[in-house]
Amino acid sequence: MTERLDFTTEEKEKTLALYQRIREEIANSLQDGDEERMRQHLLDIVDSDKVHRNVFGLNPILLAFQTAQLMVEEIGLRRDGVLAVLLRPGVEQGLLDIGEVKQRFGESVARILHGLQRIQELYQKNPVVESENFRNLLLSFAEDMRVILIMIADRVNLMRQIKDTPHKDEQHEVSEEAAYLYAPLAHKLGLYKLKSELEDLSLKYLEHDAYYHIKDKLSETKKNRDAYIEQFIQPISERLAEAGLKFHIKGRTKSIHSIWQKMKKQKCPFEGVYDLFAIRIILEDGYEDTDAKESHRREVMQCWQTFAIVTSMYQPNPKRLRDWLSIPKSNGYESLHITVLGPANKWVEVQIRTERMDLVAERGVAAHWRYKGVKSESGLDDWLNNIRQMLETSDGMEAMDQFKMDLYEDEVFVFTPKGDLLKFPKGATVLDFAYHVHSGVGNSCVGARINNKVVTIRQELQSGDQVEIMTSSNQKPKQDWLQIAKTSRAKSKIRLALKETQVKDALFAKEMLERKFKNRKIEMEDSVMQQLIKKLGFKEVSLFYHQIASGELDPGIVIERYMEIQQGEQPVTGNNVAQTAADFVLDESQNTPNGGHMNDDVLVIDRNLKGVDYQLARCCQPIYGDKVFGFVTVSGGIKIHREDCPNAPELKKRFGYRVVRAKWSGKGASQYAITLRVIGNDDIGIVNNLTNIISRDEKLVLRSINIDSHDGLFSGNLVIMIDDNTRLEQLIKKLRTVKGVKQVSRI
Repeated sequence: MTERLDFTTEEKEKTLALYQRIREEIANSLQDGDEERMRQHLLDIVDSDKVHRNVFGLNPILLAFQTAQLMVEEIGLRRDGVLAVLLRPGVEQGLLDIGEVKQRFGESVARILHGLQRIQELYQKNPVVESENFRNLLLSFAEDMRVILIMIADRVNLMRQIKDTPHKDEQHEVSEEAAYLYAPLAHKLGLYKLKSELEDLSLKYLEHDAYYHIKDKLSETKKNRDAYIEQFIQPISERLAEAGLKFHIKGRTKSIHSIWQKMKKQKCPFEGVYDLFAIRIILEDGYEDTDAKESHRREVMQCWQTFAIVTSMYQPNPKRLRDWLSIPKSNGYESLHITVLGPANKWVEVQIRTERMDLVAERGVAAHWRYKGVKSESGLDDWLNNIRQMLETSDGMEAMDQFKMDLYEDEVFVFTPKGDLLKFPKGATVLDFAYHVHSGVGNSCVGARINNKVVTIRQELQSGDQVEIMTSSNQKPKQDWLQIAKTSRAKSKIRLALKETQVKDALFAKEMLERKFKNRKIEMEDSVMQQLIKKLGFKEVSLFYHQIASGELDPGIVIERYMEIQQGEQPVTGNNVAQTAADFVLDESQNTPNGGHMNDDVLVIDRNLKGVDYQLARCCQPIYGDKVFGFVTVSGGIKIHREDCPNAPELKKRFGYRVVRAKWSGKGASQYAITLRVIGNDDIGIVNNLTNIISRDEKLVLRSINIDSHDGLFSGNLVIMIDDNTRLEQLIKKLRTVKGVKQVSRI
């Protein structure tokens, strides 16, 4: 449980001293009333008794002042950043909301606090902070760059204050985050001093013995090391001066953390790390009067001249040569690195560069560290350079009020339900996420829950989203998914799945068609089928079967067209081969009332034509009373279809010129075969109950029944002879009343 906040005498003195120091530093940037409003706010916090010490027992208000001091002196932040840090404890405890901050202190301060709140919410998702993507996500979340700078300063200050804490587990967690998250961020922004401090303090807390072992060794060898550096530099300086070069030389010892990393990488003791320090030779360029190309040529020439002088004096290690002059790093970094064998046979790293090159390197243009795998780095170098310049100029910080982060505008970073962080190109959809997880997940994806809200597969991903994919065993990849997916990975998997599905569907459709032919007792001949496929306009057999499987092509129509081809196209008697409905003329010689059919119902074709030769379509089995239309076949005959026939939309769309009107005009004693689909629970006696209803009606005849049972459910087709649709509707209503029946529908 957190401890109640009571200021000790020492804390009061420290807070007041910091208050005076910070006020003096930022006095020029403060606005009228800032100091009075802030003082009153701090008094309100203390009196409220709602702000408590943190898990380390530290005073949050004193911590805020310490962080503010670090921000002012080490980074260069002024009024807005300082006020945001001092207001943060009150905002986090609900004593002040963002709206009140905006009203009292302005929009810029409110925006910084809003950014800090967003990142706090991001932390609550419990992502893996070691992820490089998480660092990028933090950057993309920071609308105002000062949010990131404040986070770095806050962590440096916290690391300074917890050196003697008894809470070792919490200290360990804070130190791990500093090493994996905040130190790389500080490096990326060019804050090298803070970056080294974070790394060294993290090592101190995480690997105490290693830290003090290296520190003691450095202390023991400092005097000798300084003397050696002087001994190494002296002759080089003389030779460079003799060559007429203007220069200055720096010698620096590597950080404890850097030495420890080398010891681990090289698996050697402290004494085995031969490059404990580096020598940097910086040449004065002074080519302002020449064009850029000529200036660069002279710079490179001077560097290689210096390289020749150094390697003529000390034996170089050719394996350790790094030439970033001929081909600079992608971030613009230029330098020559060479390791030479100095006095007493000790290896020394020497870096050779000009003042301009050194300025670029020192400005934090990602010279020694870059995010791996981040593709959209356009504008990265300029952005980092601008940030660094803003940090180094007092007036530059004012411009940051308007500065917006657009570094990773081409990418989004999203979470899995477990908190893992994934990166996608901007515009990526739920479908891309699903295929990133697994091909099977993508193929069965029906949507997702983003931040607990259900969305479709088309939904675009946004940075910070938490995505949970929803799947269905009935889902299959579709052709239009190729337009929904944005990543090449997802598109390739969709194409593969579509190809596999097409093959499976073709086999299924072929088996189904063969079964229907067999049920109709029609022998399927390959030559006739090939002719039919060609006449239907298909160039590939696989596409023909694919349309049957998808329902675009009705098997009933296929069988009818097959029979027409097999039996030969028989024209209507005389010259009356009907090409369109308008051309259709009744042949008076064929005035048999029923057109040769086993029914005596009267059907009027077009406007007033009766006695026309027609057949009832098998695909929808129309009966008296149904709303129907006629379709002129290639043989000149007319097929009668129901208006709600599954093939009606396609027939009217593609062959509208062959559609004629039709309606029933007289009722005879005809009976029609219709098929009912019945689904229900497989209870004892349910089939008898169904057949009894049919047998009790003397005007109904049950021609056949086909029942399948599986896992307690049954489904079956009943073929019934019936005289009109009114009696059919009555029958369906009766069948639905049978206990256990779930569905009755006409096929």
